[in-house]
Amino acid sequence: MKWQGKTVGYALSGSHCTFAEVIPVIKRFVDEGANVVPIVTQTIMTTDTRFGTSAEWQHQLKSATGNEIISTIVEAEPLGPSKLLDVLVIAPCTGNTTSKLANAMTDSPVLMAAKSQMRNQRPLVLAISTNDGLGLNAANIAKLLVCKNIYFVPFGQDNPQQKPNSLVARMDLVPEACEAALQGKQLQPLLIERFNY
Repeated sequence: MKWQGKTVGYALSGSHCTFAEVIPVIKRFVDEGANVVPIVTQTIMTTDTRFGTSAEWQHQLKSATGNEIISTIVEAEPLGPSKLLDVLVIAPCTGNTTSKLANAMTDSPVLMAAKSQMRNQRPLVLAISTNDGLGLNAANIAKLLVCKNIYFVPFGQDNPQQKPNSLVARMDLVPEACEAALQGKQLQPLLIERFNY
């Protein structure tokens, strides 16, 4: 299988509307042989929304991966020294996480995992989901686009009429983007017409 023998860190930040879209992606990694380590921000562990409860999402993550969830900075810190992850993907990667990553802030398990991955000069893949990707966060995305070992899942505007600054990645392309990243390549095309998808 394609991912046999690989360990994939799958981090989720708080774009709750995207969770239903990424659970099948996680299952695909597992079905193709990967050991998937789930990592989440605090909002996922504590917040119920119209898209589902915290308990439901935690259950789905544990069920899909067969692993315990990394949900604290203390739990995420050993990912660096252990060099456990072949690739780390943050999907969805919110504007908040994007901005903190671009400005070297580490105040969540997801950001600690990202810092650990970059320390080891291993690939970090971002699947953005942000309402201000073409607003204030455009500068942060630009900073990350030119960073060594950081790659993006192809993204585009998801609703240019009603939310002209919003950008969302094609979550179904996460595995392909990770595969390219392991080869030191950015999956192309990077910019896609997401709203036609």
